[in-house]
Amino acid sequence: MDHLRILFSVNGLMKDVFDEEDLVATNETTADDVADWDSTNHIRLIMAIEEAFEIRFAPEEITAPENVGELVALISSKLAARSDVSGAGGMHSARS
Repeated sequence: MDHLRILFSVNGLMKDVFDEEDLVATNETTADDVADWDSTNHIRLIMAIEEAFEIRFAPEEITAPENVGELVALISSKLAARSDVSGAGGMHSARS
């Protein structure tokens, strides 16, 4: 799955988690740019991403990304690693 498709999917998840239908996330978007992006909603977003993409983040990865672009890159690397191991790739579901 390419970067733009992941970004589009993450944007849909962010709309759901932050309850902000007009949200448009870019690679440069940070928690400071989203009114309801607090620590609780960050964990909710991580859990939504893990479920949608069928991946798991290590504890140190949960707070590592500085912006959405870094989060998308982390998701991409996990999908690629999973694909290398199982031959599978993709995403379970995410609202766009």
